[in-house]
Amino acid sequence: MIGEPELTQEQRELLAELQQARDELAQTPASVVVANHAIGLFQLAALHLDREEPNLPDARLAIDAFAALVEGLTGRLGEEEPALREAMAQLQLAYVEVSKRA
Repeated sequence: MIGEPELTQEQRELLAELQQARDELAQTPASVVVANHAIGLFQLAALHLDREEPNLPDARLAIDAFAALVEGLTGRLGEEEPALREAMAQLQLAYVEVSKRA
């Protein structure tokens, strides 16, 4: 097309890889993707709790976001839901324990 720059071979390959990743993501059930994001929030909270000097405000924010996903999507998170609920409970208990020591 007129006015469009030519792409290099590397750029075309990168675009093809990006499109393949998008296609794979579109084929993945949303419950799996949401559960993976919830795990990321779990890990973020744990990271803030596990520091030499815990960052309680940031840990609390991550825990609240994690809980909002898990509790707000009850019955919609697929087979991972029981494990996510257990992880949420453990994380909340860890927060209480760490905040008592801090």
